[in-house]
Amino acid sequence: MQPTRTVTRISARGVLPTVASVGAAALCAALLVGTANAEEIARGTIERIKVHSPSIEGNLQGNSAERDVLVYLPPSYSTDTNRRYPVVYQLHGWLPGAEQWAQMIQFQERTDRAIASGTAKEMIIVLPDSQGIFGGAMYSNSVTSGNFEGFIARDLVAEIDRRYRTIPERRSRGLSGHSMGGYGTLRIAMKYPDLYAAFYAMSSCCVAPFEATGPMMEQAAALETPDEAKGAPIFARVQLTQAAAWSPNPKKPPFFFDLPLENGEVNELALMKWNANVPLVMVDQYVPALKQYDAIALDCGEQDNLIGANRQFSEVLTSYGIEHTFETYEGDHTNRVAERYGDHVLPFFSRVLAFE
Repeated sequence: MQPTRTVTRISARGVLPTVASVGAAALCAALLVGTANAEEIARGTIERIKVHSPSIEGNLQGNSAERDVLVYLPPSYSTDTNRRYPVVYQLHGWLPGAEQWAQMIQFQERTDRAIASGTAKEMIIVLPDSQGIFGGAMYSNSVTSGNFEGFIARDLVAEIDRRYRTIPERRSRGLSGHSMGGYGTLRIAMKYPDLYAAFYAMSSCCVAPFEATGPMMEQAAALETPDEAKGAPIFARVQLTQAAAWSPNPKKPPFFFDLPLENGEVNELALMKWNANVPLVMVDQYVPALKQYDAIALDCGEQDNLIGANRQFSEVLTSYGIEHTFETYEGDHTNRVAERYGDHVLPFFSRVLAFE
């Protein structure tokens, strides 16, 4: 007997808890997969393309403006040549690029099966690579790491609409991402409500304000060159990524950024710049923008140490009467991302985007 889980659906009218049987859902999913396995399912096509981003040009880290992008084209794309499709942009987290993220979410398999089972409709899915020299760029705008916000919101959307048979309208465009990509989803969604109709943020990082303390910050502050930094512990490199994105300093080589901790002292201005970029600080400025969305979904695993900040963000949305769902589940930061993508993200956008 499988345990039940509680899905909290939040609306402008209040909190409406509903309980769904995981056992029944699992049985239903198994029947659907069995049906799909009984016959050869139609497969989509993944194209690997390069997209030039004028927004990223000239950054001080030398991050390439030629970005790798994976594009999933649904099974009917090559045969129904008059048909146009909605587009969902799926943003990877810190460290994995588009290729590794595609493996983590079982991109081809999960998308094909969701469409074949009927839980998802045919759509174009886009996975852009947004890695920087230290593992990410925070989907932010910086002279140091580059304007990756502009890459996602302007350059990429324009190129996908130019190159493919999209429905090039807000009502047929969605944004989603995990971890750093969840942060990017929240950040970009707040700023560009005219571009997307819906968004789904998965286990978002960097939601709550930072402090200039801790061993990882100290390790980052002790680094002297970018080459040395590339071999630093992972979470020290996270600090470098965030500093490049949020506290750039073009007059401070070789890193071209300020850290919130320097020479054992707190750099208050750098710390304020970091915290000006976190969603819990930003959100109050973007309430009218968030109320424009047709649908908003947030999720996080119960064993993920980011759950507290994600729950707090949901509570802020509720306090402003912004309709959304916030779902928690048994899992940590990464162990169920493929299931979440195939069984939750794709059906969500299939329900809320316009398909004609």
